[in-house]
Amino acid sequence: MNEQIRISPVRLIGPEGEQLGIVPTAQALEKAREAGLDLVEMVADERPPVCKILDYGKMRFANSQKGKKAGKVRQQKVKELRVRPKTGKHDVDTKINQARKFLEHNDKVQVTVLFRGREMQHQQEGRRVLDSILEKLADTGKVERPPTMDGKKMTALIMPNKAAVKAKPKPKPSPTVTAEKSVVGTTPKPGDDAVGAIEDGGGVGDAKRRR
Repeated sequence: MNEQIRISPVRLIGPEGEQLGIVPTAQALEKAREAGLDLVEMVADERPPVCKILDYGKMRFANSQKGKKAGKVRQQKVKELRVRPKTGKHDVDTKINQARKFLEHNDKVQVTVLFRGREMQHQQEGRRVLDSILEKLADTGKVERPPTMDGKKMTALIMPNKAAVKAKPKPKPSPTVTAEKSVVGTTPKPGDDAVGAIEDGGGVGDAKRRR
Protein backbone atom coordinates (compact mmCIF):
# COMPACT_ATOMS: atom_id res chain seq x y z
CA MET A 1 0.00 0.00 0.00
CA ASN A 2 1.20 3.52 -0.85
CA GLU A 3 5.01 3.84 -0.51
CA GLN A 4 5.33 0.08 0.15
CA ILE A 5 4.60 -0.55 -3.54
CA ARG A 6 8.05 -0.91 -5.07
CA ILE A 7 7.25 -2.10 -8.57
CA SER A 8 6.78 0.48 -11.32
CA PRO A 9 4.80 1.00 -13.46
CA VAL A 10 1.36 -0.19 -12.31
CA ARG A 11 -1.99 -0.65 -13.94
CA LEU A 12 -4.10 1.99 -12.21
CA ILE A 13 -7.80 1.94 -11.39
CA GLY A 14 -9.44 5.14 -10.22
CA PRO A 15 -11.65 5.56 -7.13
CA GLU A 16 -14.81 5.14 -9.23
CA GLY A 17 -13.51 2.00 -10.93
CA GLU A 18 -12.34 3.82 -14.04
CA GLN A 19 -9.36 2.37 -15.92
CA LEU A 20 -6.51 4.91 -15.90
CA GLY A 21 -4.04 2.73 -17.80
CA ILE A 22 -0.42 1.91 -17.03
CA VAL A 23 1.34 4.72 -15.16
CA PRO A 24 4.52 5.11 -13.10
CA THR A 25 4.02 4.25 -9.44
CA ALA A 26 5.07 7.76 -8.36
CA GLN A 27 2.36 9.26 -10.56
CA ALA A 28 -0.23 6.81 -9.17
CA LEU A 29 0.75 7.81 -5.62
CA GLU A 30 0.40 11.47 -6.51
CA LYS A 31 -3.12 10.91 -7.86
CA ALA A 32 -4.06 9.05 -4.67
CA ARG A 33 -2.76 11.93 -2.49
CA GLU A 34 -4.66 14.49 -4.55
CA ALA A 35 -7.87 12.52 -3.95
CA GLY A 36 -7.11 12.16 -0.23
CA LEU A 37 -7.09 8.36 -0.61
CA ASP A 38 -4.68 5.45 -0.63
CA LEU A 39 -2.98 3.51 -3.40
CA VAL A 40 -3.66 -0.16 -2.74
CA GLU A 41 -2.17 -3.11 -4.61
CA MET A 42 -5.12 -5.30 -5.61
CA VAL A 43 -3.48 -7.97 -7.84
CA ALA A 44 0.19 -8.39 -7.08
CA ASP A 45 0.82 -11.42 -9.31
CA GLU A 46 0.15 -9.60 -12.58
CA ARG A 47 2.78 -7.63 -14.46
CA PRO A 48 2.33 -4.77 -14.15
CA PRO A 49 0.49 -5.20 -10.82
CA VAL A 50 -3.04 -3.81 -10.54
CA CYS A 51 -3.43 -0.95 -8.08
CA LYS A 52 -6.52 1.01 -7.10
CA ILE A 53 -7.10 4.38 -5.52
CA LEU A 54 -9.45 3.93 -2.57
CA ASP A 55 -10.06 4.50 1.14
CA TYR A 56 -8.09 1.67 2.75
CA GLY A 57 -9.79 2.10 6.13
CA LYS A 58 -13.25 1.72 4.58
CA MET A 59 -12.09 -1.30 2.59
CA ARG A 60 -10.85 -3.04 5.75
CA PHE A 61 -14.09 -2.28 7.57
CA ALA A 62 -16.19 -3.62 4.68
CA ASN A 63 -14.09 -6.79 4.53
CA SER A 64 -14.44 -7.33 8.28
CA GLN A 65 -18.22 -6.97 8.02
CA LYS A 66 -18.30 -9.54 5.22
CA GLY A 67 -16.26 -11.89 7.38
CA LYS A 68 -18.71 -11.50 10.27
CA LYS A 69 -21.67 -12.22 8.01
CA ALA A 70 -19.94 -15.27 6.58
CA GLY A 71 -19.26 -16.50 10.10
CA LYS A 72 -22.94 -16.21 10.95
CA VAL A 73 -24.00 -18.54 8.15
CA ARG A 74 -25.70 -21.46 9.83
CA GLN A 75 -24.09 -24.82 9.17
CA GLN A 76 -26.48 -27.44 7.85
CA LYS A 77 -26.85 -30.40 10.19
CA VAL A 78 -28.18 -33.94 9.85
CA LYS A 79 -30.88 -34.74 12.39
CA GLU A 80 -31.86 -38.36 13.01
CA LEU A 81 -35.31 -39.66 13.81
CA ARG A 82 -35.66 -43.24 15.03
CA VAL A 83 -38.78 -45.35 14.79
CA ARG A 84 -39.67 -49.02 15.08
CA PRO A 85 -41.84 -51.15 12.76
CA LYS A 86 -44.50 -51.19 15.50
CA THR A 87 -44.31 -47.51 16.43
CA GLY A 88 -47.83 -46.17 16.96
CA LYS A 89 -49.46 -43.66 14.61
CA HIS A 90 -49.49 -40.89 17.23
CA ASP A 91 -45.77 -41.27 17.89
CA VAL A 92 -45.04 -41.38 14.15
CA ASP A 93 -47.00 -38.14 13.65
CA THR A 94 -44.97 -36.54 16.45
CA LYS A 95 -41.75 -37.60 14.71
CA ILE A 96 -43.03 -36.18 11.42
CA ASN A 97 -43.72 -32.80 13.03
CA GLN A 98 -40.19 -32.77 14.45
CA ALA A 99 -38.73 -33.66 11.06
CA ARG A 100 -40.73 -30.90 9.36
CA LYS A 101 -39.30 -28.31 11.77
CA PHE A 102 -35.76 -29.54 11.08
CA LEU A 103 -36.30 -29.28 7.31
CA GLU A 104 -37.77 -25.79 7.62
CA HIS A 105 -34.57 -24.78 9.45
CA ASN A 106 -32.53 -26.06 6.48
CA ASP A 107 -31.31 -29.23 8.20
CA LYS A 108 -31.28 -32.68 6.65
CA VAL A 109 -33.21 -35.49 8.30
CA GLN A 110 -32.20 -39.14 8.43
CA VAL A 111 -35.11 -41.41 9.23
CA THR A 112 -33.99 -44.69 10.78
CA VAL A 113 -36.17 -47.76 11.33
CA LEU A 114 -34.66 -50.07 13.95
CA PHE A 115 -35.33 -53.82 13.80
CA ARG A 116 -34.95 -56.13 16.80
CA GLY A 117 -35.08 -59.91 16.99
CA ARG A 118 -37.86 -61.38 14.89
CA GLU A 119 -38.70 -57.99 13.42
CA MET A 120 -35.96 -58.65 10.87
CA GLN A 121 -38.31 -61.20 9.32
CA HIS A 122 -40.92 -58.50 8.69
CA GLN A 123 -38.90 -55.75 7.05
CA GLN A 124 -41.92 -54.80 4.94
CA GLU A 125 -43.56 -53.38 8.07
CA GLY A 126 -40.59 -51.12 8.69
CA ARG A 127 -40.58 -50.10 5.03
CA ARG A 128 -44.27 -49.24 5.28
CA VAL A 129 -43.62 -46.92 8.24
CA LEU A 130 -40.66 -45.32 6.48
CA ASP A 131 -42.57 -44.78 3.23
CA SER A 132 -45.46 -43.15 5.10
CA ILE A 133 -43.03 -40.71 6.75
CA LEU A 134 -41.41 -39.82 3.44
CA GLU A 135 -44.80 -39.30 1.84
CA LYS A 136 -46.00 -36.94 4.58
CA LEU A 137 -42.78 -34.91 4.42
CA ALA A 138 -42.89 -34.49 0.63
CA ASP A 139 -44.17 -30.92 1.00
CA THR A 140 -41.07 -29.72 2.88
CA GLY A 141 -38.34 -32.17 1.82
CA LYS A 142 -37.22 -34.47 -0.92
CA VAL A 143 -35.45 -37.81 -0.71
CA GLU A 144 -31.70 -37.46 -1.15
CA ARG A 145 -30.93 -41.09 -0.34
CA PRO A 146 -33.71 -43.68 -0.80
CA PRO A 147 -34.42 -46.34 1.86
CA THR A 148 -31.59 -48.84 2.25
CA MET A 149 -30.85 -51.61 4.74
CA ASP A 150 -27.73 -51.28 6.87
CA GLY A 151 -27.42 -54.21 9.24
CA LYS A 152 -30.46 -54.14 11.53
CA LYS A 153 -31.68 -50.74 10.47
CA MET A 154 -33.29 -49.19 7.44
CA THR A 155 -32.44 -45.57 6.68
CA ALA A 156 -33.41 -42.81 4.29
CA LEU A 157 -32.05 -39.28 4.02
CA ILE A 158 -34.27 -36.26 3.35
CA MET A 159 -32.96 -32.87 2.28
CA PRO A 160 -34.84 -29.55 2.58
CA ASN A 161 -37.00 -28.60 -0.36
CA LYS A 162 -35.91 -25.06 -1.24
CA ALA A 163 -38.98 -24.48 -3.39
CA ALA A 164 -41.33 -25.17 -0.52
CA VAL A 165 -42.58 -22.05 1.17
CA LYS A 166 -43.65 -22.30 4.74
CA ALA A 167 -47.32 -21.42 4.73
CA LYS A 168 -48.26 -18.94 7.40
CA PRO A 169 -51.77 -19.23 8.76
CA LYS A 170 -53.87 -16.27 7.78
CA PRO A 171 -55.36 -14.35 10.68
CA LYS A 172 -58.99 -15.19 11.21
CA PRO A 173 -61.32 -12.27 10.54
CA SER A 174 -62.82 -10.88 13.69
CA PRO A 175 -66.49 -11.80 14.03
CA THR A 176 -68.87 -9.05 13.04
CA VAL A 177 -71.15 -8.18 15.88
CA THR A 178 -74.60 -7.38 14.58
CA ALA A 179 -76.69 -5.36 16.95
CA GLU A 180 -80.16 -6.73 17.31
CA LYS A 181 -82.77 -4.09 16.77
CA SER A 182 -85.37 -4.25 19.44
CA VAL A 183 -88.76 -2.71 18.98
CA VAL A 184 -89.15 -0.20 21.71
CA GLY A 185 -92.72 0.90 22.20
CA THR A 186 -93.46 4.48 22.98
CA THR A 187 -95.27 5.38 26.14
CA PRO A 188 -98.92 4.77 25.33
CA LYS A 189 -101.19 7.75 25.34
CA PRO A 190 -104.74 7.64 26.68
CA GLY A 191 -106.82 5.72 24.16
CA ASP A 192 -103.80 3.90 22.72
CA ASP A 193 -104.00 0.91 25.09
CA ALA A 194 -105.02 -1.49 22.36
CA VAL A 195 -102.06 -0.60 20.17
CA GLY A 196 -99.59 -0.89 23.04
CA ALA A 197 -100.93 -4.33 23.98
CA ILE A 198 -100.44 -5.65 20.44
CA GLU A 199 -96.83 -4.39 20.30
CA ASP A 200 -96.12 -6.05 23.63
CA GLY A 201 -97.39 -9.39 22.38
CA GLY A 202 -100.98 -9.20 23.61
CA GLY A 203 -104.06 -9.61 21.43
CA VAL A 204 -106.92 -7.24 20.72
CA GLY A 205 -109.16 -9.28 22.98
CA ASP A 206 -106.81 -8.74 25.91
CA ALA A 207 -106.90 -5.03 25.34
CA LYS A 208 -110.74 -5.05 25.39
CA ARG A 209 -110.79 -7.05 28.62
CA ARG A 210 -108.46 -4.57 30.32
CA ARG A 211 -110.83 -1.81 29.37
